Amino acid sequence: NSRGTASLLKDSISFTGVSASGLFEGHDLLRRGFTSVKNELLPSHPLELTEKNFQLNQDKTNFATLRNIQGIHAPLKLQMEFRAVKQVQRLPFLHSSNMAMDILRGNDESIGFEDILNDPSQSEVMGEPHMMMEHKLGLL
Repeated sequence: NSRGTASLLKDSISFTGVSASGLFEGHDLLRRGFTSVKNELLPSHPLELTEKNFQLNQDKTNFATLRNIQGIHAPLKLQMEFRAVKQVQRLPFLHSSNMAMDILRGNDESIGFEDILNDPSQSEVMGEPHMMMEHKLGLL
């Protein structure tokens, strides 16, 4: 039954966030800024889509390699650990380093672009704490 476990593995790798309010949510100008139709239609560069999906593609490759080497239990266990780590979060207005996720992916020993030039104190997405919590709890 290798086909069934392979489809289970493909379906359970999704790491993209989906809005809790669904498809009919209006555009939130305070959190997302002004919209541009041109940016929504076409990527600005041919490599933009590849770069946007780089981590997902790398995870799929790592899971496939791990499955070929150790069997189906190894990637499934790692995916379970990824889900457990993603459920633990700080409050929405606090910056999180996601250290546990970096350790699971093996990125804890490397220095990347975001480690140097991603200072949370200079971030533009910092919002009012009360408004962010009400939005997360679905009160707003």
